[in-house]
Amino acid sequence: MRVLLCPDKFAGTLSAPEVAAAVAEGWRTVTDGDDLLIRPLADGGPGFVEVLAEALGGRRVPVSTVDPLGRPAAGEILLTADATAYLESAQACGLHLLSAAERDPKTTTSYGLGLLVAAAVESGARTVVIGLGGSGTNDAGAGMLAALGVTPLDPGGAALPYGGAALAAVDALDGAPRLRGVRLVAATDVDNPLLGLHGASNVFGPQKGADRGDVLLLDAALERFAAVLERDLAGCPTGLGTLPGGGAAGGIGAALLALGGTCESGIGLVTRATRLDAALDTADLVVTGEGSFDHQSLRGKVVAGVAGAARDRGVPCVVVAGQVSTGRREAASAGVTDAYSLVEHFGGEESGGLDAALSRPADGLRELGARLARQWSR
Repeated sequence: MRVLLCPDKFAGTLSAPEVAAAVAEGWRTVTDGDDLLIRPLADGGPGFVEVLAEALGGRRVPVSTVDPLGRPAAGEILLTADATAYLESAQACGLHLLSAAERDPKTTTSYGLGLLVAAAVESGARTVVIGLGGSGTNDAGAGMLAALGVTPLDPGGAALPYGGAALAAVDALDGAPRLRGVRLVAATDVDNPLLGLHGASNVFGPQKGADRGDVLLLDAALERFAAVLERDLAGCPTGLGTLPGGGAAGGIGAALLALGGTCESGIGLVTRATRLDAALDTADLVVTGEGSFDHQSLRGKVVAGVAGAARDRGVPCVVVAGQVSTGRREAASAGVTDAYSLVEHFGGEESGGLDAALSRPADGLRELGARLARQWSR
């Protein structure tokens, strides 16, 4: 039997390669006669560079940057032979870089991502691909733009403080982007627009620490900033606040679109880089997964991309996840044959399953791998 293992990371616990390795190890305790093909994936969020480096080769270059609160952070860019640089916003803007008490999208900044983009530009890259996802910011990329030479100003001509809330007072822009003509590509894990009920502030703000009042303030601030970008930034498309993907990573997608960039599905890009289609064509079973399999999983995430591709080929696709909250009918319509939860495997939340899933995810995945082999292997 040919089994394709192509999970995303389990955020905060295991990388995508570690998830795949644990499931494979468990499977092989039951049978070693099956052909296990491992293809770790990413959708633009944390792990994007690691997965692409494994698939494409190239040179990983460390870059000093800052986190959402301006503290020193370690980042990197992947440089490939075709003059393309790959980087991920989560290394500078990631929610995982903040403690629970530090999460405040009114003040966090994407400035560190601008430093990574600048490093990629200075490396001589002609195309810069930015993986978007897992961010702790909601500033519509204003910090990133400032690091690239475009500073938002208040009515008095002073530079605005960092963070999304300050954009409520934005009046003009100063400077021009220092991009040397590079092509920008936003690899997004969602298709949400910048503004409105489905926008960055309303949908993703609460998980970054925003209450209802903060959400309303931030959405209004980003609406004002989008209008200023359309007016003052050469080449910015009209209707910036409504463009698909603009809401990715707290609105960084919109800033990249304003700079003339394009949005592309992160999972689609990784699928091509890892030659996943060829592997799917010969698979008898597909195993994918992520930390939380929920309603957002079916909007541009790894699981949705993999399950849809498996469904189109008539191949069963099972999901392993830390938690599963997607309904069976909704999952089935996306191409998911079955879903397995670590929390339930460890006895459910009331029996300490959540704590066990967070503290022993590799153990649980090995056990689930063995269970899958018993249920699915010929």
